Amino acid sequence: MQKFLLVSRKNNGRIFAFLVSFLAISFASHCSYAKPIIKIDGSSTVFPITEAVAEDFQIDKKGAVRVTVGISGTGGGFKKFCRGETDISNASRPILHSEIKECKSNGIDFIEMPIAFDALTVVVNPKNNWIQSLTVAELKKMWEPSAQRTITRWKQINPAWPDAEMNLYGAGADSGTFDYFTEAVVGKAKSSRGDFTASEDDNVLVQGVASDIYALGFFGFAYYIENQKKVKAVAINNGEDSVIPSMQTVQNGSYVPLSRPIFIYVSAKSTRKPEVREFVNFYMKNAPELVTEVKYFPLDNKFYELNLKHMQDNVLGTVFGGEASISLTIEELFTKSRTH
Repeated sequence: MQKFLLVSRKNNGRIFAFLVSFLAISFASHCSYAKPIIKIDGSSTVFPITEAVAEDFQIDKKGAVRVTVGISGTGGGFKKFCRGETDISNASRPILHSEIKECKSNGIDFIEMPIAFDALTVVVNPKNNWIQSLTVAELKKMWEPSAQRTITRWKQINPAWPDAEMNLYGAGADSGTFDYFTEAVVGKAKSSRGDFTASEDDNVLVQGVASDIYALGFFGFAYYIENQKKVKAVAINNGEDSVIPSMQTVQNGSYVPLSRPIFIYVSAKSTRKPEVREFVNFYMKNAPELVTEVKYFPLDNKFYELNLKHMQDNVLGTVFGGEASISLTIEELFTKSRTH
């Protein structure tokens, strides 16, 4: 009898321990489930800024809010955003006609917020000694659709250049960088040769150019700065001078046509959530410091304040009319009429 009681107590102890463990797990799961989550996806170019903001915001909130930041490219991000799957979309080009239509069909209104300027940077291998600058016409000759399988060697661009195979690296088709570059260089968004190494991951492009003397690629300025010992920036001839991307040349407008605004798009529905409004407020108040920290070019403080006013006043739509690239001054980004 005594033995039976001892066994029973032992089993009861196990049952008690199991119940305590189960309740603890359930409570933790409930707390995790109850914690607000802000979902963000989109551009790899904008990712470093939003990631930095998200990290600081979560520290500021002491873990009370979770922020997820994905990288599926601007196009991939807008697909999720327009299906209502994310609260905010990172974008390295304006929202397009087709994406506006998709958002509208799903009842998704949005607030367009420029957050910084970027300089698309054309890079070559550091051992490349034949290119110091390129014209837009030369870039077009490399990248236009008719170049596919026909313009394959460097000397075809310039007879003085090597008789060697030209290996190109660029953003993937879902990337806003791809859309902006093709529109600025070729004249039409998404119009490009297809026989190049494409990736949504800019680090793949860096490694490709860094390991091949006959390679050329393009990506955002921040990735160039991070890897300037591995790759070399090419000056772009704007018709008057050959200009290297920098804070000065972006701000004075001489680095054309490859300087561009970059954005976050905020779901109007999501701004009803207190945590999203707090996050956007935190983003705009800390953007000047964090944008500089990750090597992009910040806007004046007044423009971040205007973004917040647009959220407060529910100013919907885009000033770009569905085009991937339209030349606008920073003032026009905030004052031009919007379509949505």
